[in-house]
Amino acid sequence: MLIQFRYKNFKSFRDDTILDFSATKITEHSDRVIQIGSEKILPTAAIFGANASGKSNVIQAFRFMTTYVIESFAFGGEGDDKKSKTKKLKQTPFLFDKDSRDAESSFEVYFISSEEAGCKSYNYGFTLDQSGIVEEWLNAKSKTARSYKTVFYRNRDELDLSGLPVKSQEIIRMTLEHETLIVSLGAKLKISKLKCIRDWFYDTNFTNFGNPIENVFLSSLIPDGFADDKDVQKKVVDYFATFDDSIVGFNIEVIKSDDEDSRHIKIDALHEVIGSDEFASIPLEEESDGTLKMFALYPALQDTLESGGVLFVDELNARLHPLLVRGFLITFLNPETNPNHAQLVFTTHDSWQLSNNLLRRDEIWFTEKEHSGVSTLYSLADFVDEDGAKIRKDESYEKNYLLGKYGAIPTLKYFDMFKVSFRRHLTL
Repeated sequence: MLIQFRYKNFKSFRDDTILDFSATKITEHSDRVIQIGSEKILPTAAIFGANASGKSNVIQAFRFMTTYVIESFAFGGEGDDKKSKTKKLKQTPFLFDKDSRDAESSFEVYFISSEEAGCKSYNYGFTLDQSGIVEEWLNAKSKTARSYKTVFYRNRDELDLSGLPVKSQEIIRMTLEHETLIVSLGAKLKISKLKCIRDWFYDTNFTNFGNPIENVFLSSLIPDGFADDKDVQKKVVDYFATFDDSIVGFNIEVIKSDDEDSRHIKIDALHEVIGSDEFASIPLEEESDGTLKMFALYPALQDTLESGGVLFVDELNARLHPLLVRGFLITFLNPETNPNHAQLVFTTHDSWQLSNNLLRRDEIWFTEKEHSGVSTLYSLADFVDEDGAKIRKDESYEKNYLLGKYGAIPTLKYFDMFKVSFRRHLTL
């Protein structure tokens, strides 16, 4: 489980920024708090804010870290191929002041591994600039330990691998490149202590429904085993029944191409015909946008719930009824539907989800952008009003948010250009 994500100097976030899943001492919805050892962790984080305030950049920061961890082992070698690979993973610092533009970016997580991996707590992070890794560290502790122990530490002048097996140390020293993370390289070399860290990032899923290109890609994905396994198909039907019980099944046709290694899958949704035992077969792509989105969400949802990983969804509310969003959220909040402690991070403009009957104050986050272009991220649990008082659990979060009490709302201005155009039209 993710305990904390910390980053600095990434896109609109210039300063040190923390997304924290640690449960505070507030009392509402205490039944959903997950305790592992001394850690008390929350299953979800909902991020609200105005357009262009930095909501998506929170997710993009974690996505950048994940991608770099998984792929940086390929940055070895020389020549044009290396340049093309590394170019794809250059960080984007805050660009609106010279100091930040030239400074390093940092990414750090605290997390607990799965039960299969011993439920150890890890602190892993790195900093990098345009030329490569500046610093990287990994610390670990058991569930019962009070303090972390160093597994490895590196900077451009130092390489401490004392927490790794001696044979592994020698291999890493010989093969480590300036742009390559030790965790990424170590996982590729099948060093178990490092593969555990890499694999934790593998259990992270990302979905962006605010990106039209990604929407097209997501709509083409199907759940694992869906084409051939009747049990998987039934699970998908049951999933659809939670929001659209008119879909009673699927008709699936596998169409093989001339290339024996590739195939196309044609999916029709089956609907009951009124007054008949027959079914109407409708191509899936002709279903509503909301249905297609829920279908596209299923593979990531399935994988995350089964692995106990983290699912990041940008603009969860896009083309979905608020009740569907709420149902999706409750899947993570309910221990019966989320037995493996999967977590959900999502951005939304849907203020209806700002309910004290649904979310704890420490599960509600806001992004706000200053006139300088700097974004900030803060929790409702930490917010202090004009009188210096914290927000009470019996307040109307939605009402107060829309009234601007918590910040993170658009600054509305009159569209004077339309007034001018209207006057010109009257003159003509």
